[in-house]
Amino acid sequence: MTTAHNSAKKGDIAETILLPGDPLRAKFIAENFLEDVTQFNGVRNMFGYTGTYNGKRVSVMGTGMGCASIGIYSYELIHFYGVKNLIRIGSCGAMDPKLNLYDIVLGIGSSTDTNYAHQYNLPGTYSATASFDLLSKAKQIADENNIKTVVGNILSSDIFYNADPEAWKKWAKMGVLAAEMESFALYCNAAVAGVNALTILTVSDSIVNHQETTPEEREKGFTNMMKIALGLA
Repeated sequence: MTTAHNSAKKGDIAETILLPGDPLRAKFIAENFLEDVTQFNGVRNMFGYTGTYNGKRVSVMGTGMGCASIGIYSYELIHFYGVKNLIRIGSCGAMDPKLNLYDIVLGIGSSTDTNYAHQYNLPGTYSATASFDLLSKAKQIADENNIKTVVGNILSSDIFYNADPEAWKKWAKMGVLAAEMESFALYCNAAVAGVNALTILTVSDSIVNHQETTPEEREKGFTNMMKIALGLA
């Protein structure tokens, strides 16, 4: 079945999907890492593809920016298309001074300033966490390939340009490693549905020392992150 946001038919999408925020990154991954590729979605230019990697079927699709956007796409992938493993691959801004450009962060948990979880009417504050199965496998793949990773808590924020330029320091004081904008919604949707989700991030800039990569580098330069994510397929 198709949805308002996805023209794929049932069976077009693999049970394991990689989810970059940028649809052009999805296109780049499909063209450079997958074989026997077919495009299943182009609605709103949110490109989605299915192919094979080392003989295993895998899909990749952009999600856009923010919890609202990934919340829509991941919900549909889970409930309408039967996806079981959702792996966000994205960039992040480092809050920890020990993190350098291109370091890889595995998000064991996602803190947030969003109100995404209000829909569940929980009697407290929900801690959104990754699938331990995917997390442990990702760490093993990284170690086997001599890829350095840091495992820890990340911040999934609604705000890119914060009116309080010092707000990040409060999160950093709590041990939060880096900021991005999507993981909390992804982890919530996966938890409610009983499927697996993991966020793998490459440091694209540092909030601490203001170093940053270019948009082209963010689209094409995150090869180690791709090795880990595709290895999970």
